[in-house]
Amino acid sequence: MPTIDYANKEISCKIVYYGPGLCGKTTNLQLIHRDVPGINKTNLVSLATEKDRTLFFDFLPVTLGEIKGFKIRFQLYTVPGQVYYNATRKLVLSGVDGIVYVVDSQRSKLQENLDMMQNLRENLAEYRMDLAAIPMVLQYNKRDLPGIVPVDELQRAMNPRGLPWFEAVAVQGIGVKETLKAIATLTLSRIGKRTQAAPRDGSAAGPSHTTDTSQPKRSIFRKTNP
Repeated sequence: MPTIDYANKEISCKIVYYGPGLCGKTTNLQLIHRDVPGINKTNLVSLATEKDRTLFFDFLPVTLGEIKGFKIRFQLYTVPGQVYYNATRKLVLSGVDGIVYVVDSQRSKLQENLDMMQNLRENLAEYRMDLAAIPMVLQYNKRDLPGIVPVDELQRAMNPRGLPWFEAVAVQGIGVKETLKAIATLTLSRIGKRTQAAPRDGSAAGPSHTTDTSQPKRSIFRKTNP
């Protein structure tokens, strides 16, 4: 559930990048943090473990509209992918509003991808959350490597629900922005639907959705020279 800061007129949405170890979650966040304008983001914080890291920062994309005068702030997190850090993954998922599942496209990693997806379902279930009810996109990363699984096979194995998906080479920045934009849009859409459905007798917990869609949305990243 989004966090509403009435004093600063902000709604914070938590996006978690999930997936097996070394699949590219960290690279995604590092590139996003690099490209978000400095005045709109906090520092990138890293909690290092022996073989993996949890990263997080938040940023305020001023171009995505507002919800009845409330600015939207996104909090981005990664989780450690190693099996023995499950307690940390579970903790990071607390209060999640949207998920990016980063798939390692190497054939040797296919079972790890499937196992971690099941791990995601189980961890969410402990919070009484249903994966099917949470906005999610898939990113098929490492498409530049040899021995990768074809997309149609990944789709059958990883995406039976037909969720939005993107091919990516995160180390080159390919597919990173597109993935973030997709999960941001899905998450805001869900918040809008929930706030519109809230009672209008004064008992609603938050503002109703009034995002302006009359103008085309600009990039949430700063412009760079080609």
